[in-house]
Amino acid sequence: MNDGGLMFPKKAWKKKRKRHKKSMLHEKDGTCYLCMKLNHDYRIHPAIQEHHIYGGPLRGISEAEGFKVYLCPSHHVDGAKAVHNNQKNMRLLQEDCQRAYERTHTRQQFIKLMGRNYLEE
Repeated sequence: MNDGGLMFPKKAWKKKRKRHKKSMLHEKDGTCYLCMKLNHDYRIHPAIQEHHIYGGPLRGISEAEGFKVYLCPSHHVDGAKAVHNNQKNMRLLQEDCQRAYERTHTRQQFIKLMGRNYLEE
């Protein structure tokens, strides 16, 4: 008996896994989203990193909705062009993501989900 000798053995609880959507902007194929967009460089990188476009308290929504891209280390965390160091590149990703979301949803739905509009009118 594997119940530890208990009269009423506890049931084994399994943690529920969250569903993670694929990126709505980019396939995980070894390419860097910003290398392709900014430099027209479509080469396969030896290492790519997943970047959640809306971070901090919005990271969970980014994961659930597929608001993420795959970046080479120099566009993710290393150097002056990295999205964590460069507000211009970060805003570019946020605008691209909002445009992609609005292909199938309204702007009001995006604002309700994310709390603000990232596109300049």
